[in-house]
Amino acid sequence: MNPQLAVGRLSHCFGGLKAVSEVSFEVGEGSITALIGPNGAGKTTLFNLISGTIPPQTGSIRLDGRELAGLPPYRIAELGVCRTFQTTRLFPRLTAIENVMVGRHARSRAGFLAGLLNLPYTWREERAIRQRAGELLEELGAGDCADEAAGSLGFRKQRLVEIARALAAEPRLLLLDEPAAGLNLHETGQLAGLIRRIRERGVTVLLVEHDMSLVMDISDRVVVLNYGRKLAEGTPAQVQSDPEVIRIYLGGDHA
Repeated sequence: MNPQLAVGRLSHCFGGLKAVSEVSFEVGEGSITALIGPNGAGKTTLFNLISGTIPPQTGSIRLDGRELAGLPPYRIAELGVCRTFQTTRLFPRLTAIENVMVGRHARSRAGFLAGLLNLPYTWREERAIRQRAGELLEELGAGDCADEAAGSLGFRKQRLVEIARALAAEPRLLLLDEPAAGLNLHETGQLAGLIRRIRERGVTVLLVEHDMSLVMDISDRVVVLNYGRKLAEGTPAQVQSDPEVIRIYLGGDHA
């Protein structure tokens, strides 16, 4: 499997705290890769580095061989890296479909001047954007809330709207930050099916997740972080049997 994302010796410090230290790993094209570790291991910081929210101090981030380190978030999104957040970040007063349309606008061709002049092709493009946003909500099981304010939706529906918004931008690599947080067992099972379907659409998935049942069920590869460093990497079976991973997660000498 060809590596689509290659992270090389990536580091970032906040003052004297090494949040990410010399981390290297690859994400295969068309795969589902999980990034796991205890709280404070550096997982979300790593997502912020990959998505451009914060610039790395050292190291490289390559998407299909192209360097992303140092690029602004909007440019990284244009190149095909989109993400969700640990806490959903929707526009609460916009409807669900309007939130998804925001993601789709990243791929629109009409510029500011065309919109200002209200040219006919901008109307056609806007109709197409709304139609595609509605289709994505239906595909993800949130079509019934398309016209509801995002801030009034339950937590699960907000998660689905945020994922639909990311998919609307046609990502090649989707970063999911704790997508199962706050979901019950049944909803987590539905999420597993959804992530598999996203992969079947040709989208590579990198997720941060604490639900180990979900991680081991859907992942092709697992990368383990601890105190900002990579502790282990391999298949779910390899990671589950690694003595250091067992020690970190269970405590004591369980290996």
